[in-house]
Amino acid sequence: MSTPHERGSVNNSYIENINQILRPKEQSYPVVLDLFAGCGGLALGFEAQGFATVGYEKDKDACATYRHNLHGECHCVVLKPEMEFPQVPVIIGGPPCQPFSVIGSQKGSDDERNGFPVFVAAVAQIKPEIWLFENVRGVYYRSKPYFESIMDELRALGYVVEATLLNAVNYGVPQNRERVIVVGHRGHFQFPRPVSYRVSAGEAICDTTAATPPESKFLTLSMDKYIAEYERKSCCVRPRDLHFDQPARTLTCRNLAGATSDMHRIRLPDGRRRRLLQQEAARLQSFPDSFAFIGNETSVFNQIGNAVPPLFASHLAASVRAYLETTERKSTTEIERAAQPLQLSLL
Repeated sequence: MSTPHERGSVNNSYIENINQILRPKEQSYPVVLDLFAGCGGLALGFEAQGFATVGYEKDKDACATYRHNLHGECHCVVLKPEMEFPQVPVIIGGPPCQPFSVIGSQKGSDDERNGFPVFVAAVAQIKPEIWLFENVRGVYYRSKPYFESIMDELRALGYVVEATLLNAVNYGVPQNRERVIVVGHRGHFQFPRPVSYRVSAGEAICDTTAATPPESKFLTLSMDKYIAEYERKSCCVRPRDLHFDQPARTLTCRNLAGATSDMHRIRLPDGRRRRLLQQEAARLQSFPDSFAFIGNETSVFNQIGNAVPPLFASHLAASVRAYLETTERKSTTEIERAAQPLQLSLL
């Protein structure tokens, strides 16, 4: 199990903020079905808003992390469209993004990791009050026709389907992370409004930027040369080290767990550069320090890189909660009349 480093108290408003927002709360709202749950980043945001959760995830380490940190159970299972799920009013999830990401070759529906058939089947079976999922903006690239066909299937189930491109950095997360958020409802759902401030990477990890614990991995001379050549060829104006005065670049499995030219790294006061520590990566994803990840180093970095930032998730959950607290809904006829091709809005 990977646990936070032992250290003294940290006077950091960002850390205090996520600890306050994401602290355990009384579960006064209905159970949320969390598909492709990962380590529980999305679920943590929903539990922080008072929802109970039940997750489904195939990765055993991610399931163990979910169970260790969240109130809800997480079933370790390979999801299939024919599965039966509990009757719940809310479905959330993050169908695997690799089929639609640029790095994942954008195979879309031809990729065996495509999770949309499962998500559609779950919505058709349960018919929840509202459903929500997130994915990379790559769904609007080469795979857009397939993605739109999935939206048509979901719309045919009796939902107003809306999509918007949100950046987690606009919701207090110290990282530029754009994701498409798609919501199915029956009228009058409001996407969360951005907050009035941004958090820099330096604010998030101010107490570890000079740290060199035993598990530190430093860049070698050959790695430095390789990265310099990569940045020269890509016309990189500013080195892609972590800059403490601005939010981080998007964290992914690839640039956390792999020793690549695009890896996240910190330049130390003595000039050496090291890769991010697990705790630093988790902070940049807005996980509180109390959140413990289970698994080896590669597994933990993969869990962090795949996660929905919990702080961002809590804003989405607040919008879902507000929707459930209202009684105004569109009739089936009104929904059918209002049906239009999905348009990606920007917020």
